[in-house]
This record gives sequence, C-alpha cells and structure tokens, in this order.
Amino acid sequence: MGRVLTIHMTFSMGGEVYMAKKQFKTESKKLLDLMINSIYTHREIFLRELISNASDAIDKIYYKALTDESISFDKDNYYIKVVPDKGSRTLRISDTGIGMTKEELDDNLGVIAKSGSLAFKKEIESMDGHDIIGQFGVGFYSAFMVSDTVTVISKAFGSDVAYKWQSSGADGYTIEPCEKDTVGTDIILKIKENTEDENFNEYLEEYRLKAIIKKYSDFIRYPIKMDITRRRLKEGSEKEYEDYKEEQIINSMVPIWKRNKNELTKEDYDNFYSEKHYGFDKPIKHIHISADGAVSYNAILFIPEKMPFDFYTKEYEKGLELYSKGVMIMNKCPDLLPDYFSFVKGLVDSEDLSLNISREILQHDRQLKLIAKNIKNKIKSELENLLKTERDKYEEFYKAFGRQLKYGIYSEFGSNKETLQDLLMFYSSKEKKMVTLDEYVSRMPEEQKYIYYATGESNERIEKLPQAELVSDKGYEILYFTDDVDEFSIKMMMSYKDKEFRSVSGSDLGIELEDKKNLSDTEEKDNKELFEHMKSILSGKVKDVRASVRLKNHPVCLSNEGELSIEMEKVLNSMPNSPGIKADKVLEINTDHEVFKSLKEAYEKDKDKLNLYTNLLYNQALLIEGLPISDPVEFTNSICKIMV
Repeated sequence: MGRVLTIHMTFSMGGEVYMAKKQFKTESKKLLDLMINSIYTHREIFLRELISNASDAIDKIYYKALTDESISFDKDNYYIKVVPDKGSRTLRISDTGIGMTKEELDDNLGVIAKSGSLAFKKEIESMDGHDIIGQFGVGFYSAFMVSDTVTVISKAFGSDVAYKWQSSGADGYTIEPCEKDTVGTDIILKIKENTEDENFNEYLEEYRLKAIIKKYSDFIRYPIKMDITRRRLKEGSEKEYEDYKEEQIINSMVPIWKRNKNELTKEDYDNFYSEKHYGFDKPIKHIHISADGAVSYNAILFIPEKMPFDFYTKEYEKGLELYSKGVMIMNKCPDLLPDYFSFVKGLVDSEDLSLNISREILQHDRQLKLIAKNIKNKIKSELENLLKTERDKYEEFYKAFGRQLKYGIYSEFGSNKETLQDLLMFYSSKEKKMVTLDEYVSRMPEEQKYIYYATGESNERIEKLPQAELVSDKGYEILYFTDDVDEFSIKMMMSYKDKEFRSVSGSDLGIELEDKKNLSDTEEKDNKELFEHMKSILSGKVKDVRASVRLKNHPVCLSNEGELSIEMEKVLNSMPNSPGIKADKVLEINTDHEVFKSLKEAYEKDKDKLNLYTNLLYNQALLIEGLPISDPVEFTNSICKIMV
C-alpha cells in the first residue's frame, strides 16, 4: 500500500464525539485530483459505475441467502432507485443490498485501486489526466466528476447502526454514525453548477438519466426504478392537465442473450436488432452463442442485409458492444472483430471480464483474444453454411459485403487467405452467374492448368474483350473481376487448390498453340522489322509491339508484362495523390486480320500512312481497355484522314 497521509481518529471532549477528516491514500489522492480537475468526455459513466456497485451489493445479500437458511430472499424487495431533485440539486442512487459497516466504508471508499502498486501510480501519471474513465476502472470515484460533495449513507445487514461517509474531493473524508431505517446504501451526489464548457444540469433531468441507464445498465438483473413525470387530466376537468409522478422500472433486466434459444423466434431477434438501432434493414442471419469453457460468454451477432451508408468512411466504427455481467463497458469494442468482418453487428457479454477493465488492457487481454477468435470462426462457419443452404441469401449478402471479404485477403499480405477464400464469388463466363472458386476448379478440364480471369468495369464490357477470345475458344471458363480490389486480392492469393491465377491479358496464357508458332523465318523477320518500326512510333507508350497469339477476330489489343496489370494501373491512378504508376503495355497485332495487310503495305510504300495506322490502332486498344486517349481531337482527325 502507498504511504498514508495523516489520519485523525475520533475523539471525545466533555462527553461529545467529534469526527475529524481522514485523508485518502497517496495513490488515491493523486487519481482523485486528476479526476476532479480534468476535462472528460465520458462523465455519464459515473451512473453506470454507481448502479453496478448497487447491483453487486444486492448480489452479496442474495449469495448470503443461499448459504444462510435464516435469510429469505424475496426478489421483489431488492431494487435500485434513482432519484433526481432539481430543487436541492442532488441525485440519489439507493439500493437494498447488503450495506457497509464503518470499517467497510473506510476500506472500500478510502482507497482507490486497492493494489496501491507503483506500476499503477506510474500509469496514472503517464496518462496526464486524459480520459481516465476510459482507461482505468475507478468505480465509485467517478461520482466526483459530476458532484461537489458525495455522501454515502449505509446500514449493513445484521447491524443496528448506520454510518455516513462524506467527501468533497481530494482533501479527504469523514465517517460518522447516522440514522437509516433499512438495510442498504444511499449515495447522494451534490451535482456541480454548470460551467461555460459543461452542462451538469443534464444529470438532474429524467430523460437524460433514463437514456444513460438504458445505454449502460439496461440488463442489470435487478429493477432500476425512477419516479417519472406524467401528465393527466385534472379530476373533474376537461381541459386542465396536471403533472404527477409514477414509479417505473427503467431497465429490461433479462437480456435476450441469456434466454433459451429454443424459446426465441426470428421475430424476437429482428426486434432486438431494431431496438438496438443496428440498422434500418433486417438482418440476413443471426448468430446466438452461449459458450462455456476456457472463457464463458454469451453473444448475439447479426449479419446485416444492407451496407451502412458510412461503411467505407472514416466515421464508420467497427466493433461489438461489450458487456460484463449485463453492464455495458464498451459501446464499440474493435478487438472482437477482424476488419474483414467489420460489417457484423451485435454484442458480447462475459462474466469473466472485469467491469472496470481499461481499454488499454482490453487490447492485450488473453480472454478477449480467445473470445474474438471463437467469434471469427463462428461467423466464418455461419457464412459457409449460408452459402451452402441459402444461396440466394448469401448472394444478397455478398452483393453488399463481398468487397470487404476481398479487402480482407488483400490486407495483411494475404495472411487471411485460408479463412476467406471459400467465401469469395465471381461472375462466370460459362454459368452466367456468380460462382465460388471451388465450383470453378471442380469444373476445370483435365488439361487446363490455370484459373483464368478477365478484368473490367462491368460484365458486359468484359464479355467483349478481345483478349478473352483464345481462352473462350479453348472452352475454358473465365471469372469476371469488376471490383477495383479483385485483382489485388488475387495477386495476394497467388493460387487456389494449387491452381495459379492467370489474366487473359497477361503475357503468358499457358496455352500451347502450334499453328501460331509455325511462321516462316522470312515472315518472322519481316514482321520483326515492321513491329520494331511501330514500336519506335509509339516510343514511351508501349514496351513492345508483337504478333498476337490470343486474337482471332479482333485486329488489336493491349496486354501487359509483369505483376502490374492495366486494370491495376487504372485503380492506382484513380486514387488521390496518385504516383502515376504505369503498367508495361504490349500492343498485340492480329497477323491474320485484314488490317495487318494494310500495315505491311504502308510499311513498304508509305511511312506516313503507317504512322497514322499505328497511332489509330494504339488508340483503339486504349479505348477497348477503358483507358483515356491523350488527344481525342487528333484521334478523330486521324479517322477523318482515312475516310478521305
């Protein structure tokens, strides 16, 4: 324990008892100073802490009743009551729990963070008072963030005497006997006056207190009561109304995740989804987990139907609500979900997590990591099951969130490949619908070595790509990539079930074509000279000009060499602050096409015409790829020259 500041004991003079002020422990005083004198964004959390303490106090008397036959536990007699009073500017939180003796008041409320360790003290100092509530479990002392004076009146179970603990902050506290009729504890907060920066009045407003209780303490197992102001017609009057108070239970008490799954309907889950404001849609799938083992927890997860409007913005926060024993400790806990499943909504409730666990600790908490791993596996298996049993629903889900799964593979250098690859779907050139990679591979002819894909802005556009002619004629299925992330993801995957991915626009299709290789030496030499000349005309624009082995009906196309494809170039250059990266482009000419004869003729007789034809073909190839033409006016003028 830390060094104790001076403690003055009770003393008597002339038969009267005087109470002198006791001092907090050194570490406690430091934390309290920081708390009182700093600005916080989570002041409302004080009510959660005080209600949780009240619930614990009722738990203690309940457990005592289990082992002591002389004590009867009548559930109706145990509750928590919140009473705001604007006139006296006080907020009272009362419970009918086990109460505290004088010694317990001194022990429990005289020391913050009972460890008193140097490590804790150093952590406090390093925080420099910033958002301590979010970082450390300070429980009862959070009351000082909203109050000038905190008074605790408590009568312990089995005691005839009640005691009053009172403090106005870091200068210390007093304890003295007082009157209290019933067993339990009353905490009375003298709410601070408003400042320019802070509105403390809100903690005396019924609507605000109700909202805080619903947010953090909705599933506390005991009733949380408040006298709520209602309006009614005055007796004997038809027009005149009067206010009256009506005691209401604010919290729901029994959370849906602790109810028997067999008793719950789809409608129950849908209603819960709506009540929690997870979205305006209806979930495609719900997952209800009740886990016992190394770590015990309950969870309800939802896979939404539609993408939130802000899903791909900085404002979107991933994460599940985190509860401990029914008390919400984090509104969004990002550590419970991997990024690629960030669309999942829901909550986790674990008895094994400390209520006052800090966010700093959460990130490294072994139990939390274990829960997160189990949740990840559960989501994956549910999505796989949805794909197998309810294909239409899965495709609906994939339309909304498929891109996120592909981002999951692309990020972290493909380390999530094994988790996600069987969930991917792409449009098939043969099936004319979305297919999985497993379905594609299962249909591959024996001689087919690679998984072929084509990239473009839409299925319709890809369908017309000249580069796909050869692969299609061989009877091979082609996957259509229309998302900007598709090709990047596949590059990270490299292969699926030992089958490499190949682009129909790549330099090597892996298809042997004997007839294309039987060109005579003379023809090859002639073509080489022509292509070298065309290459010089397109200097800086293409890496090479060559005879195409993939074209049948089209005169020209662009292919690429190296890892960076033309589609990837487009994606990268569409980004802000684009580095202007270029793919190594190859202009491929169909030597069996009528156009090639015109090229050879121009090469032999009219170099200006060859220049015109070369630039026209290059611009045509750019248009086919969906790339911009550097000079559209020149392009149109060139077409006119041919027509004249």
